[in-house]
Amino acid sequence: MRVCVLLILFAFVLQPVSAQKKKTTTAPTTTKTQGGRVGASSSKKVAPRVASAAAAARSLRILTRAGATIWLDEVRRGTTGADGVLELKNVTSGRHTLRVRAKGFQERTLALAPTQRGQIDVPLKPTTDEAELAFQEAEEASGRATDDAAREQAVELYRRALSLRPRYPEAHVALARLLLALGRTDDALDEIEAARRDRPIYPEASAVEGRILRAAADEEAAIEAYRRAIREGRGFQPEAYAGLGIALEERGDYAGATEAFRKAIAQLSDTEPALYQLLGATYEKLEKWKEALAAYEKYLALAPEGRFASAIRSIIDQLRIQAAEQESAPPIP
Repeated sequence: MRVCVLLILFAFVLQPVSAQKKKTTTAPTTTKTQGGRVGASSSKKVAPRVASAAAAARSLRILTRAGATIWLDEVRRGTTGADGVLELKNVTSGRHTLRVRAKGFQERTLALAPTQRGQIDVPLKPTTDEAELAFQEAEEASGRATDDAAREQAVELYRRALSLRPRYPEAHVALARLLLALGRTDDALDEIEAARRDRPIYPEASAVEGRILRAAADEEAAIEAYRRAIREGRGFQPEAYAGLGIALEERGDYAGATEAFRKAIAQLSDTEPALYQLLGATYEKLEKWKEALAAYEKYLALAPEGRFASAIRSIIDQLRIQAAEQESAPPIP
């Protein structure tokens, strides 16, 4: 009998996980390979790859202004505490780009060398740029908004920033996200077009365009926008991979969806547990019970009190039985 967790299809927005105080303990029955694929840990062949991935990972301690927002490779990783510190764990080897923004200060972007580890000091200078200050105020208002009235107020703040600096691609994309939340898809697409006029190659803008087109029920155009975002990001665009996975799952391409979800997971270094729920639900549709079980157990390890935890726990024992039966079944000739 097929067991399936209720999959809630939602407009996928990546959130900072540092605020969720995520756990980093891996579930005993799951592993994550360097390629991001989740599988059973009973196979001894996987162990060297896990050890290699652990050795390659590093930790960074960002020290800057209190309440500063931190991005790593254009993925928001959280905000610093009252001490101005944010710990980034499981940072993969290689070069990275760090971006730091704090209200009232000039935003800074730093290139991190592959050898950098430990503490990174990022001093910020105060800004008097009215457009930048207006943009920061809009970002703060947008983050606080919980209803449409508050979102409309944030829209006006973004428009004020753009009136002060018409060529401001980051403000156009942020405004597009907010307009999408308000259901104003045509206006949101106009902002994406404006952002691309200022910055023709803009992976984030293409990823957001994919979300807007999917909300407008233009499935093929949405998939093309997600794929363009991935090309523009030279293969690194976790938001686009997550959106692509959802779009492919909706059209019944479950194999393509699992591949996209695995890539998003790998690029986010386990900072977005909801992707494991999406991956597990898609594996269920492929009747790959062992892989589904591993993905769900990983979700529970990362987010034991998460939004899908109760539903997963209600079916996981039955899923273990199905995975064991499938593994012991003789191969089909």
